[in-house]
Amino acid sequence: MGRLVAVSNRVADPRNHAAGGLAVALAGALSKTGGLWFGWSGRAVEPSHGGTPGEGELHLSQAGNVTLATVDLSREDYETYYLGYSNGVLWPVFHYRLDLANFDVGSNLTAYRRVNQLFARKLAPLLKPDDVIWIHDYHLIPLAADLRAIGCGQRIGFFLHIPLPPPLILAAIPQHEWLMRALFAYDLLGFQSQADLDHFSRYVQGEAGAEPMGEYRFRAFHRTVRAQAFPIGIDVDEFAELGRGEEAQETYEMMLAQYARRRLLLGIDRLDYSKGLPQRLKAFHTLLTEYPENRSSATLVQIAAPSRESVDAYADLRREMEGITGAINGEFGELDWMPVRYIHRSTSRRRLPGLCRASSVALVTPLRDGMNLVAKEYIAAQDPDDPGVLVLSRFAGAAEQLKEALLVNPYDTRATAQAIQQALHMPLAERRARHQKLLEGIRHQDVHWWSSEYLRTLMEAEGG
Repeated sequence: MGRLVAVSNRVADPRNHAAGGLAVALAGALSKTGGLWFGWSGRAVEPSHGGTPGEGELHLSQAGNVTLATVDLSREDYETYYLGYSNGVLWPVFHYRLDLANFDVGSNLTAYRRVNQLFARKLAPLLKPDDVIWIHDYHLIPLAADLRAIGCGQRIGFFLHIPLPPPLILAAIPQHEWLMRALFAYDLLGFQSQADLDHFSRYVQGEAGAEPMGEYRFRAFHRTVRAQAFPIGIDVDEFAELGRGEEAQETYEMMLAQYARRRLLLGIDRLDYSKGLPQRLKAFHTLLTEYPENRSSATLVQIAAPSRESVDAYADLRREMEGITGAINGEFGELDWMPVRYIHRSTSRRRLPGLCRASSVALVTPLRDGMNLVAKEYIAAQDPDDPGVLVLSRFAGAAEQLKEALLVNPYDTRATAQAIQQALHMPLAERRARHQKLLEGIRHQDVHWWSSEYLRTLMEAEGG
């Protein structure tokens, strides 16, 4: 295989494993033979500083044997490509929230196309003939088509980190045909789950008249593309090593000391409407109402990191969370016990293993999620002799793999409360058995399996 070129909306130093997310997922693959990581610089430049739409400045730097290439966006492109179309149309629709999407796409769609064309123009001169290009996520769906249009013939793969909705929901996007047609410029499409792959198969056959060409392959628009599910994992050993670090140990000991008489329930999320946070709090309220033995005993620590707070839907969600938290604490709280500890700040990744290990139950209950790596990190952080219990939404991509978790419907707050009660009272032998199976699963399909399996399949794909 030639040099790996990774392309994503944001770029991170692959040497900084504490960055988490995509940086951890790509670090090993990029560093193995050296490579190029291309994307947005994170800077939105005003017109007075050269911020002309579609004409961002390119920056090159070196991180070990990986070259980082980033492009500035104009303030207008940031507001229209990033906030307007990527996160105002694609994010809500792909998470089944048609009610929150802005379908007056107009200039936002124009900017989405313009920025992808900008990325193609800036990336193409940096490419070598035998490069293998791996493009990531919903911000850059048409990038392969733009690269092909200017003569790039390299192998190009795409991985969607968020869910792909059913055909009728996809069809609500204005000009959805153009968007899905762009996917046929790739050689390999990767999805998080079998459900996402099934949705793609139904869409391209029903809406685009694609012809199935055997397992995983589809032909339409005079091109053949391979599509397959590659559930992303975590680096289990890296997260375990974090857990042995000073900050994780301090956090673990502090939580044990402060909550010596309590059972901790833990939620770690971005403050996003896809995460089911209000429903989670309502389920906890139901737990305290219907199972009063948990009063003065169970404490929910909910970390909700800030996310896109300039967007109305996120500001509304923050107010709702603060209102529900206040209501629960006001109804059930005692002088020496607050039922909910709500933290609207990011928490250091180095502290997360200790926080996970100190918690008896993890609540990972999104309304829809591509995968959800917090669920896997919670499993990796547990003491195998006395593990906690994972309560997991059936609508997270991780539910296809983590069947030994307690799977719940987050919309059914009463049933979720019953599952939490079951988790809090689960016998040790059952907790150990479930955890052992879960740990085996996340070790087998870890992040190294994900990247190597995807790239191996890309090299074998017969696109074109």
